Amino acid sequence: MSAPLIELAPEGLYCPPADVYIDPWRPVRRAILTHAHADHARYGSQFYLAHHQSAGVLRLRLGRGIHLTTKGYGESFSIRGVRFSLHPAGHIPGSAQIRIAHRGEVWVLSGDYKVEDDGLSTAFEPVRCHTFLTESTFGLPVYQWQPQRIIFDQINQWWQTNQQAGKASILSAYSLGKAQRLLAGVDVSLGPIYVHGAIANTNEALTKDGYRLPKVLRVENGIPRSAYRNALVIAPPSALGSPWAKKFQPYSTGIASGWMALRGQRRRRAADRGFVLSDHADWPGLLKAISATGAERVLTTHGYAAVLARYLTEQGLQAQEVETFFEGDGEDG
Repeated sequence: MSAPLIELAPEGLYCPPADVYIDPWRPVRRAILTHAHADHARYGSQFYLAHHQSAGVLRLRLGRGIHLTTKGYGESFSIRGVRFSLHPAGHIPGSAQIRIAHRGEVWVLSGDYKVEDDGLSTAFEPVRCHTFLTESTFGLPVYQWQPQRIIFDQINQWWQTNQQAGKASILSAYSLGKAQRLLAGVDVSLGPIYVHGAIANTNEALTKDGYRLPKVLRVENGIPRSAYRNALVIAPPSALGSPWAKKFQPYSTGIASGWMALRGQRRRRAADRGFVLSDHADWPGLLKAISATGAERVLTTHGYAAVLARYLTEQGLQAQEVETFFEGDGEDG
């Protein structure tokens, strides 16, 4: 058997023949990034490569001065004789799976992904390979998502109910990916939509990279409290319960996250409503994606990696858990 194309090094996932790292968690000379979330795109590396629709948010998060090369989906390139290409992961705008081919062996590193087409990110495309390294954030059978249109109907109804009660609606969502998915999916005709500054900045970066997003208002000092009365306010999780939120009183709070599928999560985070909406694949989605790759060997990481690996082994695949420092977007999901 040939040497593995990916090894686990102290700096991260390392491809020895190309001398390049994938989503390293320590500074390295050359890094290929699957997407711009903080657990996959870290500051300090000398050279970065990512999908071109990640360029704006990567410079926003890592600094305008980073040395960044960008590629399109399906565009093949070579590093020291190893062939690479990026393929849609469907996780957030600009997210990519990394295909690595060398001496007849093909590996695919999924990064984070979901299989439902959200209408904003380029939809997930399975890539045939010998070895597939997959995320497993929601790798338990209990996690099974409803179609997103059902969730958006629930959010719209909650917003309307709050309007009738004279309350603002504050919805918690990760600043990159989830927030923009919500903006693309809610009924914008129901009322004004305000966003936290972190989300507004991310929207601006994505718009420059070609994404079309609804027009929204940035939350700023000096806006009268009455302006928020019928509004939907989208904010990162850290803003809920903070002094920043007091300006919207009276208000109702909601959380859009895959973790809302479990009883007690909404109550534990002191939210009024929970909406099960995730930018990660659920259990059926993981199994569908893995099967579509045709991989003989599957490596599972971050999340319920051990459970997923054990299940796949029982199904006859070569599967094992790989410990990494990816966090699966923490509590946002």
